[in-house]
Amino acid sequence: MFIDRRDAGRRLASRLAALREDRPVVLGLPRGGVIVAEEVARALDAPLDVIVARKVGAPFNPELAIGAVAAGVVHLDETITAALQIPQDYITQAVEQELDEVKRRENLFRDGRPPVDVTDRTVVLVDDGLATGSTAVAAIRSLRQLGPKRIVLAVPVGAAETVEMLRPMVDELVCLSSPPYFRAVGQEYLDFSQTTDLEVREALRQ
Repeated sequence: MFIDRRDAGRRLASRLAALREDRPVVLGLPRGGVIVAEEVARALDAPLDVIVARKVGAPFNPELAIGAVAAGVVHLDETITAALQIPQDYITQAVEQELDEVKRRENLFRDGRPPVDVTDRTVVLVDDGLATGSTAVAAIRSLRQLGPKRIVLAVPVGAAETVEMLRPMVDELVCLSSPPYFRAVGQEYLDFSQTTDLEVREALRQ
């Protein structure tokens, strides 16, 4: 069990200590992933930035992901959309709304600062956990377009099947815990309270 996201970030940083020599860039997935990433960035003496990915929810259940988007990327689970017979008009509208929200949040979180250049750099992509992996897929694909040398996906906890699904998409994957009976990311945290936009902005300022 992790006490909270900062505890998780410090433990994750210990596993990533060897990357300090690569002078990496650390990117956090908001909101909660940025708090974990802040601890990793501090330990690795690395710049911290954000990469925003947004879940695209089903029309009858917004919590059910039918895909995810990030800058320049739309990732849809065609098996789910076909099985649920989700109309294309809904998908198009939902994707556009979430892409607009990606831009809005990037501007909000960075407070006018330009994104950190990741070209030919080792990038450590951090989230507070992996459930379905939809947003991680979108973030990885978006990040690939920016030309990093290596992508290391680092999380405190993840569903075992999701971890294995994502492993071929990155150069290295570090996951501290894959519980055999995974139900939700929050089950591995004593304190999994919601992270606010203000906390994300403050972490990036620091």
